Amino acid sequence: MKLLFISPRYSGGIGGHANILATKLREYGYEVDIMKVPHIPIKNLKNPSFAILSSFKVMLTRSSYDIIHAFNLPSAFAMKFAKGKKKILSLYGVYQDQMSILHSKSVSSMVKNVEPKIIKWADAITTDSKATQKRYKELLGVHVDYLPTAIDTKKFQNIPKVEKKEGQIAYIGRDSFEKGTDILRKAESKIEGKIVYCTNLPWEDAMTVLKSSQLMVVPSRMESSPTTIKESFFLKVPVVATKVGGIPELIENGKTGILIHPEDPLLLAKTVNELLNDKKRQKTLTDAAYDLIIKNMTWNDVLPMYVNYYENMLNS
Repeated sequence: MKLLFISPRYSGGIGGHANILATKLREYGYEVDIMKVPHIPIKNLKNPSFAILSSFKVMLTRSSYDIIHAFNLPSAFAMKFAKGKKKILSLYGVYQDQMSILHSKSVSSMVKNVEPKIIKWADAITTDSKATQKRYKELLGVHVDYLPTAIDTKKFQNIPKVEKKEGQIAYIGRDSFEKGTDILRKAESKIEGKIVYCTNLPWEDAMTVLKSSQLMVVPSRMESSPTTIKESFFLKVPVVATKVGGIPELIENGKTGILIHPEDPLLLAKTVNELLNDKKRQKTLTDAAYDLIIKNMTWNDVLPMYVNYYENMLNS
């Protein structure tokens, strides 16, 4: 089977997932090309420039594929023009919801109008979160298939052995409004530890910081199914996270992590401090979280789901 993956980048959460999935599918025996397109590195121009340039690129190529798989809405434009028997669009969170809190009313209104049209270009839509799946059904009446993401446990062999740093708390992700970094900074003065912000580090460096930390915080306002939580579970670092999006699908409150309401710096600080001072609870949480990852969220479990999905899609 020959596939084309389209994503604005191939690092971080969504792009990193696409990159690892491509590698695993090649190991399985598929031929997978990944489209790399430069785009304007200015906040409000990144996605539009990627959509335009990637569309031009596929229109100029003669290559044809069994399946075109686009990751996130800006990739849908190139997906539309690419030559393929079947087209899949993966969405990680509801795009118009994201735009509504990040951009002006005019931009949000435009996305709200065009998103229902764009998603019709795909033969199938997938997401890694049942919360996103449900939201699209409620919002647009669209059926979305659930396909989880996974972590590659072999990659962690390159992470060095480190000593735990007492009171160190890791934050890993973009420094952005939807990720709630402003909330974390408001809580910081009341937290009895040191927060290390990993907002622009290579993956290996961020994982080294995480491995040396006593716990990780996820203060997001919206999420799909954060890879960083899965990575934290594997490294046996307890997680305090907000109860938004697909996070409760990963964290069972009090069992595999701690869930709190978003937009509450005081509650965040209080919860972090309590967990920092309770080593026994930390171990109970991390043992259960590690067990969850090993049994359900590695590529040994998830890759067959993608293979079956592609095969069924092509043969339908």
